[in-house]
Order: sequence, then structure tokens, then C-alpha cells
Amino acid sequence: MPETGRDPNRPSPDALLDAARREARTRGRLKVFLGAAPGVGKTYEMLMIGRARLKAGADVVVGVVETHGRAETEALLDGFAVIPRRSVPYHGTLLQEMDLDALLARRPEIALVDELAHTNAPGSRHPKRYQDVEELLDAGIDVLTTLNIQHVESLNDVVAAITRIRVRETVPDGLLDRADDIEVIDLNPDDLIQRLKDGKVYVPDHAERALSHYFSRGNLTALRELALRRTADRVDDELLSHMRANAIAGPWAAGERVLVCVNEDPRGAGLVRYAKRLADRLHAPWTALFIEGARSAAFSETQRDRIAEALRLADRLGGDAVTLPGGRRIADDILAYARSANVNHIVVGKAARSWAFELVHGSVVHDLVRRSGTIGVHVVPGEAAPGAIPARRGVAT
Repeated sequence: MPETGRDPNRPSPDALLDAARREARTRGRLKVFLGAAPGVGKTYEMLMIGRARLKAGADVVVGVVETHGRAETEALLDGFAVIPRRSVPYHGTLLQEMDLDALLARRPEIALVDELAHTNAPGSRHPKRYQDVEELLDAGIDVLTTLNIQHVESLNDVVAAITRIRVRETVPDGLLDRADDIEVIDLNPDDLIQRLKDGKVYVPDHAERALSHYFSRGNLTALRELALRRTADRVDDELLSHMRANAIAGPWAAGERVLVCVNEDPRGAGLVRYAKRLADRLHAPWTALFIEGARSAAFSETQRDRIAEALRLADRLGGDAVTLPGGRRIADDILAYARSANVNHIVVGKAARSWAFELVHGSVVHDLVRRSGTIGVHVVPGEAAPGAIPARRGVAT
């Protein structure tokens, strides 16, 4: 949430503190190679980067790499120090897991740890491999790792709806958010399907089943878009932090962001629903904002209930709900918030007041339109139920 009550021309203290912590930390750096599906080349790219670091003189070791019998991937292991795996007895068999203690004792500069979402064998110190990785990072060891988009926790339901397969192994979004670098390993769905047919991903019988289920072209296209969008959101957040740390006025040309302004007007729920549809069309995050101005003290209980319900509706529909104290001019407060949050679309309701009232008391809508600069203002009449979404820039009336 953007900070309020500060001079927008001065750097954000929180953003500066976060940047200082990143520079001064002793925690290892995390790089994630993110893919839409198995077989796109995440492990191959991780090993290529590892080899480049090794050639540059860094101490790089393999904690665990799963080659799945792919000859070109196995060839890249030549020249690396490989930590032998630890055998864990389980129901009469021996499971092979990454030896976390041996890796910590070896204390390399960089560790290659494949398949971040892997579930460790029962009896391991941590139930999940991502927890092993967090311990390596806490010890100051840099980690290169791989992950498929279907294993990101917040996307679990979305992936299940697309593929009709529920993935049980997930990684918390917080770990991705703290990663120092996320690189999308992108492969066209048709090329990945050809790799499957050529036996470069799975053995033939497994590949045939995969092609008829999980690896359909439609599924791969949707998963690819999820991976690209998740990374784009991350870049957008980094851009916003940079803007705040350097007191750069927004909005910048980054990802789309939508802001809907609500007040005591009974049409507030319609405005919120309109903003939700606009945000969905733009694939954008959105916020419902109420500015508590001087008039707010005189609101009736019914009017306050309308505001509260509009904010609750925004929350239920997946937006953020924000209430802020206002100053003399509501439009100034809205625009200050919008610029600090890098908003580029403001949704506001057309005033249901007479022209004489607006002549005497002024109009928030007119103020926003005149002073919004590069921010698009969408002026919505009535309940905002019918009609198309207006253009991305300019004024919709």
C-alpha cells in the first residue's frame, strides 16, 4: 500500500530501508529459473549459468540436479563438484535426497538445487526442498534453482482449473517475492510438444499420456501466459519500489493499475463492479479508495453503510480496499495516491448533482479530468452495468 502523509518529491523511507537491507545483507542470493511446464529447459539453463560462474572462478557445486536421463543435460554436469546424495530408508527402500548438512559443511559460493517444489523423504530435517534452500540462503550460500509455474502456491487453483489436475507440491509466493532474480525459461508450446514426441522430456509411453492430458496445446499456452504474467507482476513491483526510493513521480509505463473512487453515493457497488471488469480486461491489480473528507462527519448511518459495503465488495472481488484521510481538495488526494501507487486508470462516477451545485461547490470529477495528466479517467454513469470498457487512455464519458 502506498505511503500517505509524506512529500511525494522525497524518497520513501521504507523503500530506502529495504534497499539498504538488500545491499547490506549476509543472506545468500536466490535465482529462480521459472517455466510453464517440465521440459522447457530450466535445468539446462541453470547448469549453463552455473558453468559460466564456474569458469569465472566462482566455487559452484551441485546440491541436486535431476537430469531425467536427458543426455544433453547430463553432459553439462562434467566439471562440477557434486555433493553425493543422502540415502533415507523408507518402507524397505532407500530414497536419495540432497544432503543438506554436507552442502552446509562444504559451504560453496553457489549451490545448484533443482526442483524447488520437491517433497523430501519422511525423516528429513525439512519436509520440503524449498525449506532446505532457505537454510542455505540463511548460511550465506547463493542458490540457483528451478520451478514450474504450477507449483506456485497462489496459482494452485488457477492451474487446477486449466489442467484439471491438482498439484500437491507448492512453494509459498513469499519465497518467490524474496528472490533476487526470476528468469522465465520460455518455450513455444509447439516446440515443447515436439520435444515430447522426440522423447526428450519423458520416455515414450509417459510422453504419449502427457500429450493427451497435461501437455495439450491449450494447457501449455495458458500455463505459459501465467509464467510470463507472474514475472511481469514481479518486475512491476520492483519498478514501483525503485520509484518510491528515488522520489520519481508516477505513473511510469509499467503494468496497468486501476483505482476506483467510492463515496456515499448509492451507485458505489456498480462502480466497484465496473472497476473489476476493467481490471480483468487489462489483467491488472486494482484498488477501491475512499477519501474521508470534511463532509464525512455529517454522513448518515445509511451513507456510511454504503461506503463500507462498496469497500467490502472490492475486497470480495479480489481488489484492495483503502480508506485515507483527506485534505481540502479530494481530487488532489486521489491523484496523490494514484501517482504514488503508479495507477494509470481512475474510475469515478458521474456526479448526480445539478450544474448549479457544481458551480458553487466544485466538482471532483472535473478536477480529476483536468489535472490527471497521463492517467486515464473513466467517468461512469449510472450503475455501470452495461456498455463496453472504454479506451485505456483519455476520458470516458
